[in-house]
Amino acid sequence: MFPVNMAETEQSSGSSHEDGKPPNPVDFNFMVPKKEISMVPDMGKWKRSQAYADYIGFILTLNEGVKGKKLTCEYQVSETVEKLLAMLGTLDRWIDETPPVDQPSRFGNKAYRTWYAKLDQEAEALVTAVLPSERHDAAPEIAVYLKESVGNSTRIDYGTGHEAAFAAFLCCLCKVGALRMEDQLAIIFKVFDKYLQVMRKLQKTYRMEPAGSQGVWGLDDFQFLPFIWGSSQLIDHPTLEPRHFVEEKVVNEYHQDYMFLECIKFINEMKTGPFAEHSNQLWNISAVPSWSKVNQGLVRMYKAECLEKFPVIQHFKFGSLLSIQPVKP
Repeated sequence: MFPVNMAETEQSSGSSHEDGKPPNPVDFNFMVPKKEISMVPDMGKWKRSQAYADYIGFILTLNEGVKGKKLTCEYQVSETVEKLLAMLGTLDRWIDETPPVDQPSRFGNKAYRTWYAKLDQEAEALVTAVLPSERHDAAPEIAVYLKESVGNSTRIDYGTGHEAAFAAFLCCLCKVGALRMEDQLAIIFKVFDKYLQVMRKLQKTYRMEPAGSQGVWGLDDFQFLPFIWGSSQLIDHPTLEPRHFVEEKVVNEYHQDYMFLECIKFINEMKTGPFAEHSNQLWNISAVPSWSKVNQGLVRMYKAECLEKFPVIQHFKFGSLLSIQPVKP
């Protein structure tokens, strides 16, 4: 999606780069995103939509960008990326300021609702601070995806639909030109990685339930994208093969460099008993011969298990940036 968007951005602006300013992004009529998929037959509308094409294009462009690269490699960090990290730092600090309350039920601590109410109130201001000044008008639209990306305050749960909202949030920032082609590595290695840290802290602190969990038959209770991008990082690794990630020693040694292993480390901390029992799908993946096969398989699985599942997509919201309109032929 980056290249298409960048090309659009270049063409639509009459100005040159000589004045040192980036070109004006495409003109959008910003709107507050809303749900459009209310029944199973609407799923065809989603799969034909510009939003679906943009979203999957974004995921796959980033998947290609991180191929064979470590989290600790060198890459540029733009001002927008720094602002996004500060924003996520604020969400993190609010968790510290909102300790769990005493309650009879072990799961779904109600203090999460207090934390969420603060985000609900502040989201637009947080997003405005991230956007360049000439794009502040996009804040109400983009802020919706940020609010959707941290879990559900009624059910106190979190799942891949919430994770998808954060990817959609990042995709929107690219579409308005706040994030650029050269931010690719920082988007995953800095911003998405920090987002995962904050989500894990939320999940642990407030004992959030997995949303629509398939139990041991799902890939993971909470996340999916870091397994896709994380497996791409490991493609053509000289020594690490898929069979190694079930070994704790390997995970402890390499998790700082690879997102996939960070995810495994978190699972190992949160779950007890044999890995093959609590994470059966991942155990099966460890038998796949190469990381490129793992990566291709996970992309297929993501489309089938997340993007083509009505219970996940019924919550997705569409606006001017991620549009329900069909892709133009």
